[in-house]
Amino acid sequence: MQAKVGDHLLVEGHKVGQPRRDGEVLEVRGADGQPPYVVRWADGHEGLVYPGPDAHVVPGTTG
Repeated sequence: MQAKVGDHLLVEGHKVGQPRRDGEVLEVRGADGQPPYVVRWADGHEGLVYPGPDAHVVPGTTG
């Protein structure tokens, strides 16, 4: 998994009915875009994330 600042990290829900989590990558701490990432989630919370297999990166928009 590789990300850059401005990309979005999407984490799928683990249970039926559990919503997907969406967060913006604020900082990449691993080499060459690798985790961990500092992410600001849609609810405003920020945290250090080591994404699991249920997560994927969506490129951010530029401009």
